[in-house]
Amino acid sequence: MIDRRQLLSTLSAVAAAPFLLRPAQAAAPASIRLATVKFGSVNWLVETIKAEGFDKKHGFEIVPLEVANNQAGPVALMAGDADVIVSDWTWALRQRAKGDDFKFSSYSSALGSVMVQKDSTITSLADLKGKKLGVAGTAIDKSWILLRAYARKSLGKDITELVQPVFGAPPLISEEFKSGHLDACLNFWTHAARLQGGGAKQLLSMADVLKELGITPTPPLVGFIWSEKAAKDKSLPIDGLLAAAHEANEVLKSDAAWERLKPLVKPATDEEFAAIKAYFRSGITTPWTAEQTASAEKLTKLLIELGDQELVGDGTRFDANLFHVAAG
Repeated sequence: MIDRRQLLSTLSAVAAAPFLLRPAQAAAPASIRLATVKFGSVNWLVETIKAEGFDKKHGFEIVPLEVANNQAGPVALMAGDADVIVSDWTWALRQRAKGDDFKFSSYSSALGSVMVQKDSTITSLADLKGKKLGVAGTAIDKSWILLRAYARKSLGKDITELVQPVFGAPPLISEEFKSGHLDACLNFWTHAARLQGGGAKQLLSMADVLKELGITPTPPLVGFIWSEKAAKDKSLPIDGLLAAAHEANEVLKSDAAWERLKPLVKPATDEEFAAIKAYFRSGITTPWTAEQTASAEKLTKLLIELGDQELVGDGTRFDANLFHVAAG
């Protein structure tokens, strides 16, 4: 006669066997949805992170979310469709003043420039009098606002009294400039680099503008932005993303790494490719410092003094907690 207790023990062991023999399964890595503009420089960084496996190394999977333009990124973040975007901290600061909990970590310090034709006789801002100046973006773009402030300081008058501004999307401004319909253009760094590679000359960099306005050291204006609450609720490894981005930037200091990116960059010439690499590398940032926070506060006050409520926002106040400092 079979002992009842022995039978139950045997059956329990058999029932448990499949679970005991099943190999342990590792938890799937967290994913971070990063909004990227098609053909934008963020894609070059993402491609490097994925190709080198830096996201996996830091315990997450980077998932690029393609958006139509720079304005679509913030919309995707606020709608919850993206976890992280790359945008200006001036926008994030305005949103914090409205009650959002966004954080910012610098991505690039590369800034746009005022470019002139390679055979142009224009050698100073004053020489733009009566000329057509293409401006990437709109009348509230931060570079345009700052250029106006610089003109008032250096020339004693608003640049709108000197030039005929023509506003438009960055690619359109570049094409109009190359076709000769514009005497000069103020464009974002990626487009300025391509123009320089094609032979155009830099008349004035926005980095020089900020220095002349007393904003030193120049704080990076563009960076990764995310919601503190959303990152905590989803257990997003933000520091892992920032570490992966840093390692990818280190790789991109090598020319060999850029050959892999050539199909994404789509340079028209070797000269254009060289200019893009130089601009990109010049913008690689170091960890955010207290001095940069002080400069950011000074710049915020300047923008508010300029009456730029649309860019900075009515009621916006400086908040040092916007700027993320990595643990350790």
